[in-house]
Amino acid sequence: MRVKRLHQITGLLVVIIFLLTGQYMDLYYRHMEGVDDGMRMMFRSRHIYLLLAGLLNIGIGSYFSYRAEQWRKALQLAGSVLVLVAPFVLLLAFFREPTLANLQRPFTLPAIVALLTGTLLHLLSGLRQKSELAARSIE
Repeated sequence: MRVKRLHQITGLLVVIIFLLTGQYMDLYYRHMEGVDDGMRMMFRSRHIYLLLAGLLNIGIGSYFSYRAEQWRKALQLAGSVLVLVAPFVLLLAFFREPTLANLQRPFTLPAIVALLTGTLLHLLSGLRQKSELAARSIE
């Protein structure tokens, strides 16, 4: 499966999961009424992080095209792996972390760092590429 399509499918799937986790909080926790403030904060923040990860995957999937140079393609693919895996770690965080003591975040922090790193790798893979292509076409 192509990376572009994988990002698109993952993004749409995660947005659907975002909607379902909202329903979970509404039905299972009665829209978070009477839930401890810390637990409510943990559920809602993980819920929003899922949306972030889904939208990021949709965005990358909308514009993805392989870079011509191998080193750029390697950065791009490494970034894609991180961005594709992170939503599933965030889903684990949604169900696991709110029940942990002391507001621990053993899953959220690595997932957010993966989203950041993956996004930056995509950025680095494309830096100066357009100016190089423009310079070649002028010559």
